[in-house]
Amino acid sequence: MSAAGGAQAHWSSRFSFLMASVGFAVGLGNIWRFPYVAGENGGGAFVLIYLACAFGIGVPVLMAEILIGRRGQGSPPSAMAAVATASGRSRHWKWVGGMGLLAAYTIEIVYAVVVGWVLWYLFKALTTGFAGIDGPMAATEFTAVLNDNLGMLFWTLVGLGITGLIIFSGVKDGIERAVNVMMPMMFILLLGLATYNYFTGGFHEAVTWLFTPDFSKIGAATVLAAIGQAFFSFSVAMGGMMTYGSYLPRSISITQSVLIIAAADTMVALLAGLVVFPAVFHNGLDPAAGAGLIFQTLPVAFAQMPGGYLFSILFFVVLAVAGITSMVGLVETVTQWVEEHYGMARKKSALLVVGSVAVLSVLSSLSYNVMGELDMGGRNFNDIMDYFSNQILLPVGGMLIAVFAGWVLKKEASRDELTTLNAFGYEVWHFLIRFAVPPALLIIFIMGVFG
Repeated sequence: MSAAGGAQAHWSSRFSFLMASVGFAVGLGNIWRFPYVAGENGGGAFVLIYLACAFGIGVPVLMAEILIGRRGQGSPPSAMAAVATASGRSRHWKWVGGMGLLAAYTIEIVYAVVVGWVLWYLFKALTTGFAGIDGPMAATEFTAVLNDNLGMLFWTLVGLGITGLIIFSGVKDGIERAVNVMMPMMFILLLGLATYNYFTGGFHEAVTWLFTPDFSKIGAATVLAAIGQAFFSFSVAMGGMMTYGSYLPRSISITQSVLIIAAADTMVALLAGLVVFPAVFHNGLDPAAGAGLIFQTLPVAFAQMPGGYLFSILFFVVLAVAGITSMVGLVETVTQWVEEHYGMARKKSALLVVGSVAVLSVLSSLSYNVMGELDMGGRNFNDIMDYFSNQILLPVGGMLIAVFAGWVLKKEASRDELTTLNAFGYEVWHFLIRFAVPPALLIIFIMGVFG
């Protein structure tokens, strides 16, 4: 991007915008959650339902968020207020943008610690390669990580330091340079690791797990899982896509860009399945290990597989890239708002945001041990942050963005932003954002809050 004289910055190319957006969307959860959920819910049958939900729910919201950002040319609250005013509506819609900022900040506090674990395990892979480790040893080692507050704090600060340096350097010299290198590297590594798995065993079982349709497993719960995955996997309602949209030149098609982002996000998730699960199946490990799959199950596989030392290093490099690029999107969202709202220079605003996240991440670290029993309503600090962001702010924020784009924003304004859509395509998007997305996200909210 380029900016001069305080003017709004813009991406220098569509490639940079796509790399930043895909990097923001692809997080640590994509690496293990999507393949696992797909396998547990009918394999290929679930993938088909997910794709329908992704393009019926996730894509319309993503398009809405980016077009609001570009139309409003500011941080999420400012963009929402500006677009609402231009449509003759109340500036109080800015609070929906504010929900995105709060969600990004809340998620970042907890996420930074998990990225710290990834960097710590990358260091472990470099120094030991997990040689000789078995299941009990892996579990003991991860427990030791959770009880080592100084270690967690150090690696959390390393992750935040890398993120802060990228944000501190600005949009063109920082974010663009970083994502233009990191994202292609991640794709190449994923392809290389998946190809390696093809020759080392477990690949056939992983393909069967992911792509064999089992329609007997398809029910209401499966559809709900697909809706939730389609919404959360695109990282909407966190302000990041609206922020990145505000930097998007009008010469770049929102529709084409969003379709590429959606396809790339899905491809990364499926490709990650072909990286993770062959090792799991080949070594007779548990594919349902959830988040523990990364830190407790896979190190055992690395210890047993040929070339495990190199594989483990490259795998945690992929995870580190996914984690850092997601953190960049979260931190940039809040940094842009601080810079704009308080008239603060980029460097000062970046230091303020990263510094405050670093302080609060201490509470997140402590919640894994000494503060684990200090709870409110049965939830500790991390549980509260997770519940508040993922069960309340994101579905409600996404629903309100859809209502805003479908019912508040003038049709000529959204049509002006989606110029590459033909008349039929635009009417399909407008119908989905009005009548399909809000009830779907309302269901996600109700299920999250009331089970």
